[in-house]
Order: sequence, then C-alpha cells, then structure tokens
Amino acid sequence: MKDELRPQRVSSSSLTAEPWKILCSQLLASCLQDLGPSGQAHSCLDAVVPTLSLTPPGKQELPTEEGKSLWELVLEQFEDLLVRILLLAALVSFVLACFEEGEETTTAFVEPLVIVLILVANAVVGVWQERNAENAIEALKEYEPEMGKVIRSDRKGVQRIRARDIVPGDIVEVAVGDKVPADLRLIEIKSTTLRVDQSILTGESVSVTKHTDAIPDPRAVNQDKENMLFSGTNIASGKAVGVAVATGLHTELGKIRNQMASVEPERTPLQQKLDEFGRQLSRAISVICMAVWVINIGHFADPAHGGSWLRGAVYYFKIAVALAVAAIPEGLPAVITTCLALGTRRMARKNAIVRSLPSVETLGCTSVICSDKTGTLTTNQMSVCRMFVVAEAEASTCRLHEFTISGTTYAPEGEVRQGEQPVRCGKFDGLVELATICALCNDSALDYNEAKGVYEKVGEATETALTCLVEKMNVFDTNLQALSRVERAGACNAVIKQLMRKEFTLEFSRDRKSMSVYCTPTRPGLVAQGSKMFVKGAPESVIERCSSVRVGSRTVPLNTTSREQILAKVRDWGSGSDTLRCLALATRDAPPRKEAMQLDDCSKFAQYETDLTFVGCVGMLDPPRPEVASCIARCRQAGIRVVMITGDNKGTAVAICRRLGILEDTEDVVGKAYTGREFDDLSPEQQRHACRTARCFARVEPAHKSRIVENLQSFNEVTAMTGDGVNDAPALKKAEIGIAMGSGTAVAKSAAEMVLSDDNFASIVAAVEEGRAIYSNMKQFIRYLISSNVGEVVCIFLTAILGLPEALIPVQLLWVNLVTDGLPATALGFNPPDLDIMEKRPRNPREALISGWLFFRYLAIGVYVGLATVAAATWWFLYDAEGPQVTFYQLRNFLKCSEDNPLFTGTDCEVFESRFPTTMALSVLVTTEMCNALNSVSENQSLLRMPPWLNPWLLAAVAMSMALHFLILLVPPLPLIFQVTPLSGRQWVVVLQISLPVILLDEALKYLSRKHVDEEKGRQ
Repeated sequence: MKDELRPQRVSSSSLTAEPWKILCSQLLASCLQDLGPSGQAHSCLDAVVPTLSLTPPGKQELPTEEGKSLWELVLEQFEDLLVRILLLAALVSFVLACFEEGEETTTAFVEPLVIVLILVANAVVGVWQERNAENAIEALKEYEPEMGKVIRSDRKGVQRIRARDIVPGDIVEVAVGDKVPADLRLIEIKSTTLRVDQSILTGESVSVTKHTDAIPDPRAVNQDKENMLFSGTNIASGKAVGVAVATGLHTELGKIRNQMASVEPERTPLQQKLDEFGRQLSRAISVICMAVWVINIGHFADPAHGGSWLRGAVYYFKIAVALAVAAIPEGLPAVITTCLALGTRRMARKNAIVRSLPSVETLGCTSVICSDKTGTLTTNQMSVCRMFVVAEAEASTCRLHEFTISGTTYAPEGEVRQGEQPVRCGKFDGLVELATICALCNDSALDYNEAKGVYEKVGEATETALTCLVEKMNVFDTNLQALSRVERAGACNAVIKQLMRKEFTLEFSRDRKSMSVYCTPTRPGLVAQGSKMFVKGAPESVIERCSSVRVGSRTVPLNTTSREQILAKVRDWGSGSDTLRCLALATRDAPPRKEAMQLDDCSKFAQYETDLTFVGCVGMLDPPRPEVASCIARCRQAGIRVVMITGDNKGTAVAICRRLGILEDTEDVVGKAYTGREFDDLSPEQQRHACRTARCFARVEPAHKSRIVENLQSFNEVTAMTGDGVNDAPALKKAEIGIAMGSGTAVAKSAAEMVLSDDNFASIVAAVEEGRAIYSNMKQFIRYLISSNVGEVVCIFLTAILGLPEALIPVQLLWVNLVTDGLPATALGFNPPDLDIMEKRPRNPREALISGWLFFRYLAIGVYVGLATVAAATWWFLYDAEGPQVTFYQLRNFLKCSEDNPLFTGTDCEVFESRFPTTMALSVLVTTEMCNALNSVSENQSLLRMPPWLNPWLLAAVAMSMALHFLILLVPPLPLIFQVTPLSGRQWVVVLQISLPVILLDEALKYLSRKHVDEEKGRQ
C-alpha cells in the first residue's frame, strides 16, 4: 500500500461510533482503490487493521437494563392523588377510632381497615402488572448473535469467537444460516449471490441482495445500504466476508436500544384526567370540610359534649372526616379497572390483545393511525394477480392474451380469468409452458400448517407466489378433489416436476438480473423434446436477451414492434394503479451441453442465458386485505386520519394508498406523500406541517417513525402506531398506542400497548370503536358514582348546617360507595355502544372529564339525592306514626335535649340515637342510586328509547345491590355493624315515594341536553 494511504495509529478511546464507521470505510476505500479487485482486499486489510487500537469505546454487547426494585414499584402505586387522599382519610379515621368509646369502638375501625385493604389490593394488582410486563429493551438481546467467525493475523484461518469480542476492524466471515455478529462493510462475496433477511431491522418482507460496490450517497437509508450487513440480521443464502465497522451499542440494533431507553412513558389521557379530577376533588373536599367544622364552632360546648369545647371540636372534626369519606368515590379506581379489564376481554375476542389497561380508553380518542403496509394493510403473502402470453406477433402487430388471477393469500385456491370468463389454462400452450417455468425455476414451496389451518410459504415470497400460481392454473387438469389440504399444497407442481428433472441452477446475479435452471425431460415429448434452460428475471434484462417469442406452440422471431409492445405492457403494470412486481419468463430451447458449461465461473452465466425465447410475464403484488378499504372508509367517517408508513419505494406505497382509499384515485400526492429523504430535506417547521397533512411515508427508517410521532403529538394528536419489527419498537413505545403484530418480534410486542393476533388493520378499527364505547360507558358510571357522592356530601353538609342528627354514618357511606354502588357502576361498563359512535370526530384528549354541563347534571341529581336522604330521616322524626313525632325545632336542637330542658318535656332523648332514621336515609340513598343507575344506560337518550333491559347485566347488578341492602338490614350481626334495623311496609312505601322522582328529574335533564347542549355543539 502506498505510504501516503497508510493511516497512523489511532487511539480508539476518543472515537465515537460514527468516526469508527468513517475510519473503517476510509481504510477500505483506500485498500480497494490501491489494490483493485475485492479478492485482494485481505492483504491490504491485514496491513491496515493492526494499526488500529482494537479496544473500541464502550462494551461490545447491549448492556443489561436494570429494572425497578419492588419497593419502587410499590411506591409508584401510591402516586395517584386520589389514592393519597384515601390514604390520608384512612389515617385520620384510624386516629379518631382510637379515641372512640362504648359500642362504637369496634365499628369505628371498620372504615380505615376497609380503605387500607382497598389500597393494598390496588397496589398488589399494579405491582403484579408491572412485574409481568415484558421488558422491551431486554427482549432486544435475543437478536444479539452469540458467536462470530473472524480472520485475524494472530492465527491462520477462520476462528470462532464470542460476538461480544468482535471489535471494529475485525474481518468477519458469514454464511447461510448465520446471524450477523456486527455491522459489517462487505469486502468480498464468495458465492454467486448473497441474500440477507433484514426484516427485523427494516421491515422489508423480501430478503435483500447484497454487493460490495460503494454507495456514493452518504445519506442512504438502511434499505439502500446494499454493501452493508447489519448486526442481528440473518444470511438467507450465500457466503461473504466483511470488515466490522460498528459493534455493541454503536450498531443499528444498538441505536434502536438507545432510542427505546430514552423514551419516557407518559400518562394516558384517562390517567391525566383522573389526576385532575383528584386535584379538583381534594380542593372541594378541603373547602367543604373546613366550612362544616367552622360553621359548627358555636356548638362545640353543647351539653351533648359534656360542656367540653375540645370534645365538641373533635366531634365535628369526625363529621368533617365523614364528609371527606362521603365525597371520595372509593369504588371509582376499582370500577374503572374492572371496566377496562372487561373491555380488554371484548377486544381479545376481536383479535386485539391489550397489554396496558389504560390504553383501552386511549384508543377511544385516537385521531391518527400510522400503519405499516406489509402484513397490516396487506396480507404479506405475495400473489400473482396478472399474467400474459403472446397471442400473435406479426411484423406490425403484437397481440397479447391477458389473464387475471383471483386470491390474495397463499391458499392454492383461485380462478384464472380472461376478461370476465374463467378459462382452462391447459388449452393455452403458452400457459402450459409458463406454468412449467414457474414450477421449475423455483426453490420454494407451499406448506399447510395444520395447527393454524393456513397455507404458509417455505422459502422466498416471490417464488412462493409462483408456486401458488401453478396450483391455481392446474395446466394438466390434475384431479384435486380427493386430496387432503397437505397434499393439495404442491400437487400441480409435483406433476410438472415429474416430467422435467432439474439438473442445476444458475443463481441470480445483479449484473444479469435473472436466474435459470437447466432441465432434462423424464418423458421426452410431453413438455420438451430435449434439455432446456428455463429463465426468470427482470423483464428489461430478460427481454433484451430474447431473440424469439413463443406464440402458442410456435416460435417466431421477436421483432422491434413486439419487443416494444411487451415492454410497454410491463411498464404499464409496473407504474399503474397496482405497481405490480413483474417477472419475465423465457426458455433457451437448445442450450449448450451441461458438460461444456463452466458452472464454477459465474461470469459466464450471462452468455449461457442468451438466444432466449420469450414465453410470458407475470405481475405480482402483496395484495391489500379485502376488508381494509371499508375499514379506512369507516376511519374517515369517524374523523380518524390513516397514514401509511413503509420501507417500500414511493411508487408502490402511493399505489397501495390509492387502492385502499387512503389517497383518492386522482389526488395530487404533493404534500401528501413523502420519502424518508424528502422528509429529511424539510425544515423542522415544514416537517411538522408535513406530518399534519401527509398520508403516506415511504422508504423510511426507524428514526423517521419516531419523529413523525413526535410531530403529531405536538399538534395534540393521539397517535396509534403499528409495527412488527425491531426497527418499529422505539416508535411503538413513543406513540400513545403502540400496536404490534402477533407475528412480529418479541421486541415489538413488548414495546406495544396492544398486539393484533391476526395482524389485521380491521382489528384496529374494531378496537378504536370499543375504546370509544368504553369511554362513553366510563362517563356514565363516573356520573353515576359522583352523583351518589354529591348526594352523600349534601346529606352530611345539610345535617351539619341545620344541626340535625346524623342521617348516615361513615361505615354506611363506605358500604354504599364500595358495594352497593360498585356493582351497578361495573355493570354500566356493559352498556351497548351508540349506533353513531363511529360517526363522531375523535374527542379531544384534553377535554375535561367533567364539563360544565355534566357538572351541573351531577350537581342537580346529587342535590336531589342529598335532599331525599335528609328528608327520609326527617320524615321518621316528624311524621312517622312509629316515630317520636317531634317538632322540627326540637330536631334542630337535639343536642340540647335533657330532662332539665323545658323544650324537650315528655321527649325521650334516646330517640335521637334511634337506628330507624339512619335506616330510612340509607334505604332512600340506595333506592335512589338504583334508579339513577337505570337512568345511566345512555347519557342523553330517554329510557323510552334505550330501556334498561338493553343491558341485562345492569338489571342483575341492581337486583344484587338491593339484595345486599336487605342482607345488612335483616341478617345478624350486620345490623349491629351498620347500625340499621328492618323497616315496615309503610316505611318502604315512603322510601319509594321519595326515591322514584329522581327518574323524572334525569329525564328532564336528558331532554335539555338533547335539545340545547347538543345543538350548541353542532353549531360549533
């Protein structure tokens, strides 16, 4: 090597990942420039590599991610403000219970104990979910290769070492079946061709052909770096040597790990709203409790407190705490969790498996769905949909027989049609020969997976599509009726392979863009008289080497007119609405004798594939799923924008978008479709605007997906991102809803909130609909629970202000909040969705959980519940024939009751401690809440339009709640614990008279909502 090209010794401790790559690339370029052919590169590199310090920066493997400790996970469960308020209430209740005396000592500890049990249960569930969630970053390590083969000057030949010991500058050898141990720059390919499956990194469904030529574009995306092998990808065929340019965290796989580690999880819209609700609730509770305590300062020294101001202060402090307990919806966290869990079960039945419960609700406000193309919008099963053979080739005309083929999967079921008419392919000599080439010029097969009940590919997707085409054509009219599905997978191909024996294969190469097989007939005369070469490849390359064309059973010269018309048809298929991937099929009817062919010299393959006869052409594509177009139309109707993001080229991507309805057929794609390169060329502000208007991104890398999500989030868009490969994981983690494919990698699944077991876009739309329904139902049971709590607050506040005896005690409030109200609230999660739920625009994630109008409705219903509860207790004191029938003045001053007070002459002061008034109040509260639950089947629709029996679970829950209420009234020792007593029939009639009007009140509020509030929204 020339002295001026020799690098100086470089200390790697100062090098980052990119300088290593640049340095190695410069060294390699110098070698190749100086020494010429790649076969001599080893001697050059042997001289260059030792000049490097082989201790690159950082570890040569992905570091293990340290998880959170158990204690940290437990503490996280108590970060919710509502939980902290409950914890404080339990603590205060426990302290007060320690000072209770007499019969109330035991019951006083029930309240704090139950609250603590609820909080512990919530914490256990939360920690369990965290512990069982897969670690997305750790899952990356499964793609790390364990071993690698290197060539070093300290030992002759190839040596196997641990992949983590490979350093930049090492010369690495890879062969078919190997997992690439580092990012390699290819320097020599030791086989005819080298194909690599890099789908985990780029999302490409077809393995990629690699070469050693330089890539002049410094901004090429990974898909275009055809002289690079990436760590973690698999060698599909061939053998090669490369120089390591990046290892460990500096590889493309390592970059993905760093991106994932840098993504901070954000709270979902529901969690944010519940936090805000907790803050509002805490402020309201503080104000009301303080007001109750301050208002009653004048009663602190009443005789009932023994004349002690301190005892009176403690007594009213207890009332304030009871008010706090009444105001806190203790059952709300449990009901929300239950509702979300029920939603996940319903989604699972629709093939959408939700890993994160809050994500269920987030789906309901999804405004943008960024979907991968392959396997989600399409079947990821290449299918031949068109083909042609030549019908007539004269001097000035060339007429083609064109055919369409049905079927969008690998199932060997479909029809071949010419126009609208089905055809028997065996009647066309050209189709018989075309099928023969497809079957023999092929190393793939179909396989029936009995466990899954589907046909799957074995080998390359393109060749499997040809195998499937042969089965559909059935050119020899094979009887397929009696065959099992397993036998059916290759029946027609087997017939052809029995007629012709494959001798050897001339593998695909980049220069000739074709491959061929040399075959001899087993039964001369049926398919061929003698040996033949069957060729398939890129149409332009194959047709250029054709000198004749098959017309039926005749061979005629291929003139310029015919050649141009055939190429025009190929170009039309490749650039039309479908942008088909076209393959030309040809034969060499009189090839050289195989003994005369130099098969070890791949440079001679092109001259063997000359003087060809053109037979026909097939056009294939990864077909869109049949149901996706209608789903995208539903998304548009629901105000959801669908954006396709793919690694494919822009032409193919736009064609699929038009076919699915993401783009209109005649719509200008300027500003609507971008490649990754075009997106990079935009300014940051232009990129934000592009993300707001675009519906197609092609030829993108993982970093593009993350930036697209970030830009969408800057517009407050709620983004659902789909993906299946390792490359998708950072974007899946960053998006509000990451959706992984069931057939995807473990990394993608563990980074996502939802997994589609059927890889189907339709399942996403079904999940969004379910999310909207869940949010609607959630609003209903929150309205139901809050109305109950407002009623309890009004009850306690009113009795405290008026100086009335307690209508409800803390343990009763806790029972109502957790048990009696909890069952109907949970059942409201089963409410049927509104028929127009997918005709409304996505709700704003920043929209308040409780709007002004909803708050007014909560308040109106709650005030009625509170007034009804106080009225029931007051009725017993004033009017019940079995009650004391005291005056209202006496009732307000019950704390002054004593034998010496003339105001209470003839009144037994113990009646003010009777269980009947609290039982009346509790019964009215429960009954009113059951009526309120029946009102909650729909937010705005009348019970006459949406009757309660549309939700049978709600009817069962109401019946169960009433049964539980009777249980505490009648079954010892529950009456003692809850301080209640059985009621008479007449008293129950009064309970119903006070409770039922709440139905009429809510019907009136629904009417106002329908007529005025919704109309106002419509005008906006």
